[in-house]
Amino acid sequence: MDEQQKCKCARTKERSDKEKTKLINRLSRIEGQVRGLKRMVYDDAYCTDILIQTSAVSSAIKAFNRELLSNHIRTCVANDIKQGNEQAIDELMDTLKKLM
Repeated sequence: MDEQQKCKCARTKERSDKEKTKLINRLSRIEGQVRGLKRMVYDDAYCTDILIQTSAVSSAIKAFNRELLSNHIRTCVANDIKQGNEQAIDELMDTLKKLM
C-alpha cells in the first residue's frame, strides 16, 4: 500500500529530511504536552493549572500550523502559481479561513 492509499490524501508533498524532522519534533512535543494534560486530569490537578497547560498546547499547535503553512506557501503554492495554477490561491484562502 502506498502513502496516498494509506492516508487517503488526494495529493502528497515530499518533504526534505530537515523539514520532516522539524515538524515531527514539534508534534512529539505536543503529544507529550497532551499526555501531561491527561495525567493532570487523572491526578485531579487544579482546574487553573490544567487550563494553563491547555493554553500551552494550543499555542504549540498554532506554532506547528504557522511552520507548516509557511512551508506550504513557499513551496506548494509558489510552484502552483509559477505553473499557472491560479486555483492554488483559492485553495490557500480556503485553508486560511479554516485556520482562523
